[in-house]
Amino acid sequence: MELKSKKVLVVGLGKSGLAAALFLRRKGALVTVSDVRSAAALAHDLPALLDQGIMVEAGGHGLLTFRRQDLIVVSPGVPLDTPELVQVHNFGLPVIGELELAARFLVGKTIAITGSNGKTTTTSLCGEILSAAHLQVQVGGNIGVPVISLVDESREDGWSVLEVSSFQLETAYQFRPNIAAILNISPDHLDRHGNLENYVAAKERIFANQGPSDALVLNADDDAAARAAARAKSRVFWFSHTRIVRQGAFVHDGAIYFRASEQSAPEFILKVGSISLKGQHNVENVLAAVCAARLAGVAPEVIRDAVERFHAVEHRLEFVASVNGVDYYNDSKATNVDAAMKAIAAFPSGIHLILGGKDKNSDYRLMRPLIQERVKAIYTIGAAAEKIITHIEGSAPIVNSGTLDIAVGKAADAAQPGDIVLLAPACSSFDQFQNYEQRGQVFKDLVFARRGLHEWQSA
Repeated sequence: MELKSKKVLVVGLGKSGLAAALFLRRKGALVTVSDVRSAAALAHDLPALLDQGIMVEAGGHGLLTFRRQDLIVVSPGVPLDTPELVQVHNFGLPVIGELELAARFLVGKTIAITGSNGKTTTTSLCGEILSAAHLQVQVGGNIGVPVISLVDESREDGWSVLEVSSFQLETAYQFRPNIAAILNISPDHLDRHGNLENYVAAKERIFANQGPSDALVLNADDDAAARAAARAKSRVFWFSHTRIVRQGAFVHDGAIYFRASEQSAPEFILKVGSISLKGQHNVENVLAAVCAARLAGVAPEVIRDAVERFHAVEHRLEFVASVNGVDYYNDSKATNVDAAMKAIAAFPSGIHLILGGKDKNSDYRLMRPLIQERVKAIYTIGAAAEKIITHIEGSAPIVNSGTLDIAVGKAADAAQPGDIVLLAPACSSFDQFQNYEQRGQVFKDLVFARRGLHEWQSA
């Protein structure tokens, strides 16, 4: 992609938008950034942009700004049905995402991981395994480091392990990972994609450009993910915790095995009991990582050691503390119903569950059987509280708490020794927090404050 002297507009000045704008300028492009937020809201990033000669349009999008470009790079958080993007698309102007831009320049081999849940844990684990094998590896994407920020350090003999979201994939056209994985697909982001079919189509773009030399890793136990195999041109490998697969990773008799082909003998990788991560869903994440790592050429014993050393990623079913005999777990990343259900299923009973935030057009009624079986009480917070109460009323006692601090306080007062207080909101965080990380950190701070109060009272 030739960028020198090309007029390029970056839409959305989030983390990836900022990184893309600075990258494009280094490549000699004439860069403009457009964001609906005010100049005051963008004040932190403006000096870096202006110092590089990047023009900034703040407080809204101007159609003329969009039409005067040779290329438009859209940040993942910007919907494609934004009116200005719709119009310039109709005019034939190329519109790509930051992932696609990075893919044109990234060198070396790539592992890309998507799914409704488990992406961050699996991506992090893959990175740890490849690093343990002394391979040159960098990790990024939706996990926090923009893919475009990995370009300069990428090497022909190295690996880039990427977490990719449906928002990133819907603007990817030539992106072609050597190894792609779809962990699972359940309804999510329907407020953005409109319906489940569009969401699935976005996820499946991860393998759209793969060929026979590439590999696609699919969850044999997830019907929506498994159906992708029918459209794959790449070699399909499976993972399953319920049955032996013809090629891929599976659980048998309490252990994880990998089989390279139907003709190959299964290789022992590790005992399931040596995985420190809680929950059946994390066994699936490990299976996917095992499969990807073996396809990348990592030896079984290296995988085993790396998995056994790996602990939960922050905000993903993360143990926070035990206070007065009650264990507190932070799963702020459980931003959809399926993720929250996986978190609940990780504990047999005695759960005080904190639910709520910004609704994503979700059906919380799906949670009712699991709540009835395992949850002692529910504490609702945020904008979605009324809808959640309507959907799950009668499945467990509900305390409409409004805010996270009130919910933690009420849950702590009600919980008995041996109980669990679990933040698994099933919603996005954007009604009351900047992101799920901030929400999780506030939860942890509230728990630590209670631990300090309890220790002071005990003394």
